[in-house]
Amino acid sequence: MTQIPRSALILGLAGVIPFAWGALTLLAPALAGWGQQTLGPRFIGPYVQLYYGAIILSFMSGVLWGFATKAEDSRAATGYALSVIPALWAFFMTGGGPTSAAINLMTGFAGLLILDFAFWRWGLAPGWWMQLRVLLTALVVLCLAIGPIF
Repeated sequence: MTQIPRSALILGLAGVIPFAWGALTLLAPALAGWGQQTLGPRFIGPYVQLYYGAIILSFMSGVLWGFATKAEDSRAATGYALSVIPALWAFFMTGGGPTSAAINLMTGFAGLLILDFAFWRWGLAPGWWMQLRVLLTALVVLCLAIGPIF
């Protein structure tokens, strides 16, 4: 493995901010009150986490699709088919209330990590990819787990 490029690491960690913010507003009612008054109710607690989580799973489908374009023969078709799973998961599995949606998103991000590993093993993702994806997935799942606990 090679070192994660600084820009990828910084932007990846910045992408965790809405998940962390949502978790913090669940843990600190005063912060949630400030956030609701300042930003609006959609940008606190599980609401920001779930909406943003569905968007990020869809975004990651696009990343995997991009990796699939580097494949040839049957691996390309397999890559394209696998790449749409995170977006479909987000679309179909984030309804039904905040607890089930959070659990389904955690499952979706864990499944995405498996897909990341497959694309990485096929040589379609950069050498540093799994280092970044394991870190970001752990942080996202930890933040999402706060919702069902509280």
